[in-house]
Amino acid sequence: MRLIFALPLLLAGCAPDTPPTGNAVDINSAANQAQNSIDSYAANATDETSNLTTEAPGSIPAPAATPDAAVEPLNPPAPGEPGGLPDDRTPVSEAPLPPDSAQGAANVVQTYYALLGEGKYRQAWALWDDGGKASGMGADAFAASFAKYSEYHANIGAPGDVDAGAGQRYVTVPVQIYGRLKAGAKPVYMLGKVTLHRVGDIDGATAAQKSWHIRSAELKPTPRAG
Repeated sequence: MRLIFALPLLLAGCAPDTPPTGNAVDINSAANQAQNSIDSYAANATDETSNLTTEAPGSIPAPAATPDAAVEPLNPPAPGEPGGLPDDRTPVSEAPLPPDSAQGAANVVQTYYALLGEGKYRQAWALWDDGGKASGMGADAFAASFAKYSEYHANIGAPGDVDAGAGQRYVTVPVQIYGRLKAGAKPVYMLGKVTLHRVGDIDGATAAQKSWHIRSAELKPTPRAG
């Protein structure tokens, strides 16, 4: 019995060109199919690995960058509008104005707010009366009170008349503030007045005492401009 079955197997192995019959297995065909399956699996695995590598270092793609929210532009009210300076259309004299005049006081206010806008807080603080003490703060505290702003600007109105009495001089200058806080970029609008003081032409008064310095500032928040 063994010889009967062994012979066909031997013949199949020796004659590869003879097509298989019945349940006989084509070894070469099976081997080729197996190799094709292995190659296909390897190719798919490479593609999957490539896809994972593309998404590295994390399996979750990073979200697209969100554009920053639009910052509201500063829009201070115009003169004559609510929250704006008085609509004073009086022509300004072109004649030279002495520094001890009312316009000289307005120039000090203009310089003061320009220094604040440039972040030169100590120099601005020095323009207050009594060597800065009239501000109610030391130089460092004064600087800290303005450090919260990313922008700080002012429009200066026409000064009032000089109030003279008992050797002292006072003048009031209207001011409109518009700026922006660092936190949230929120616009800020304020309106008010700055009062300046100097000593009159009296004996013993120094040049510094005869110069305009800020005595007080009264500013109140105003509604946001439309």
